[in-house]
Amino acid sequence: MSATSTDGSFRAAPLTDGPPVVALDDAAATDDGLTGAKAAALARARAKGLPIVPGFVITTATVERLASGAPLPDEALAAWRELSEDGRRSLVVRSSSTVEDLGDSSMAGRFESVVGVEGREAFDRAVATVIASRETAAAGSDALTGSEPLAVLVQPLLEARSGGVLFGIDPVSGREDRLVVAAVTGGPDRLVSGEVDGDRYELDRSGRRTDVTRGDGGVRLRRPQLRALADLARRTAAVFGGPQDVEWAFDEQGHLRLLQSRPVTAEGRGRPHGPVLGPGPVAETFPEPLQPLETDLWIPPLREALRHAVLLAGTADRTAVDDSPLVTVLGGWPAVDLDLLESRQEAPRLRERLDPRPRLRRLRASWRVGRLRSALPVLAQDVLGSADHVLGGVPPLAALSDRQLVAVLHRVQPALRSVHAHEVLMGMLVDPAAPRLTGVSAALRVLARSRQSGLTDAEIVAANPVVLALAAPRICAVPQLPPDVDAPDSAPPGDETDAGLLREALRLRVRWLQEVTARASWTLGERLAAAGRLGGAEQVRGLRLEELAAAVHATDRELRPQLAEPGEPLPARFRMSDTGRPVAVTGTSGGTGAGGGAGSGPVHHGENPPEGAVLVVRNLDPSLAPVLPRLAGLVAETGSVLAHLAILARESGVPTVVGFSGALERFQPGTTVRIDGDTGSVEEETS
Repeated sequence: MSATSTDGSFRAAPLTDGPPVVALDDAAATDDGLTGAKAAALARARAKGLPIVPGFVITTATVERLASGAPLPDEALAAWRELSEDGRRSLVVRSSSTVEDLGDSSMAGRFESVVGVEGREAFDRAVATVIASRETAAAGSDALTGSEPLAVLVQPLLEARSGGVLFGIDPVSGREDRLVVAAVTGGPDRLVSGEVDGDRYELDRSGRRTDVTRGDGGVRLRRPQLRALADLARRTAAVFGGPQDVEWAFDEQGHLRLLQSRPVTAEGRGRPHGPVLGPGPVAETFPEPLQPLETDLWIPPLREALRHAVLLAGTADRTAVDDSPLVTVLGGWPAVDLDLLESRQEAPRLRERLDPRPRLRRLRASWRVGRLRSALPVLAQDVLGSADHVLGGVPPLAALSDRQLVAVLHRVQPALRSVHAHEVLMGMLVDPAAPRLTGVSAALRVLARSRQSGLTDAEIVAANPVVLALAAPRICAVPQLPPDVDAPDSAPPGDETDAGLLREALRLRVRWLQEVTARASWTLGERLAAAGRLGGAEQVRGLRLEELAAAVHATDRELRPQLAEPGEPLPARFRMSDTGRPVAVTGTSGGTGAGGGAGSGPVHHGENPPEGAVLVVRNLDPSLAPVLPRLAGLVAETGSVLAHLAILARESGVPTVVGFSGALERFQPGTTVRIDGDTGSVEEETS
């Protein structure tokens, strides 16, 4: 078997000397050094009873002699006469390199195949074309040299009613409980060449169709055919030790044939289960990945707050809440249970029509929210007062002992839980279209004016903590405020009893309480570093809260901080797999309009968008607030219409769409799109 070298090129397996021609049903054909990876895979499949098309292989050693100018050996001509019925039957002549169809690289399409070969002269030309494709493939590749061992696979041309490609896992999401089939009329050649799209079927492991997308040149497959393909996926995986990328065809008699099998190069992510999760509702609160201590300080209060809020509002029953993770953290990125927190508008299923309890629960929730509407503003003001009492009761941190600093970390937890819960409940009462002052817009005004007055950022934070709305929560020496800001236009009038204004006030208290614990933790980190127990104050982020508290009480305790490397940002919607990895939920394209009117412009990803761009982002990070005035539009894969940035974008007249799953992949930089903040549509503009 060939391998990949450290410089990225392929290290070919040594040539295997042997007969010049080998039939696919010969045991020697399973040696990929003799017949190449593609033919060897078919030979192994044949040996296990899989339905391949018979044929023969001109071996790698023979190909080297042919490449040096030698004629086709008599054994090859004899095999051609028998298989082609002396030239009367059409053949397919294909490459079978030792670097094709491997687990880490398929090299699909790199080497030539010649279809419909009839007659001796055409056969000679086809063999020469396939051999010459080694050099052609190497010319367009940094990994190939043109000298990799190559065999030539020869098979009868199959008269196929339908054909296509079968993936043993979902090649996009990595879901291992799904099979994906692309099917066209005739053989699979038009599909794999990109000439047509075909029909795309998603199947469960038994072959039951779960979704279908019709495309150009497609063919409708019947249930028995889908079951046969599912069985082929199972059998090829058993033969080759993992899910396969299979080319297949149904012949004129309706028999399924295996044309090619190679490992799926997509990474398997397991079988998803449980609720749909997503970072959207918390992405603005935590726009940066968390380290272990930050997770311990800020996620449990949020989790408990969501539990109390959902149960109090009656939007889910206790069993569902008890079974839900509510909030989970993967690679430092928090995500919440969207099934519990997002309202679903789809038509009721038959079970719901027969069982009135879910609808009654929704009615009961509406009644509860109606009662909360009158009570919550008063409760929220009480909670604000309590939070301010906690904040005001924290003495200067430098004056506290280590044990007192740990006590501050624990004391803030109940207040943070209470403010979170009331902020979630208040969000149920907010009219997203109503203009209002936001914490972010107030912070921008304060920051811009304070800098104009010559104050440093540290002085600004100390005098006007509202600016913390612009800084992600993080255990650090000084909160990181955006460098260049302009004061937005004057704020809309506010009513202190307005649900939206109260929600903004609660959000600010959440941020302030988080900052208190961040400052206390950093102070402890500085002291532990000064005592030689940590390599630096920032390493305190890598401790667990329980470990930090124990270290303060036991000064001889060894500390082992584990600063985690942040994982990849989470999909907008996903389920957890049985391997503990996120598996994206597909089929949820389209977003929600967050206002701001309509506009168009070129798509931009990343920082520093130019004037007139449509900025496409994963999350609504408050640090983006300063760039809003220059944008022609804003599209976010996550978030809600009540997010700080969405509200501020509406205030700035920037068309905004949130919750548009897959927007970063769909809208590439430079593409001109038209965005409608009222309808939630984002469409590419054609010239």
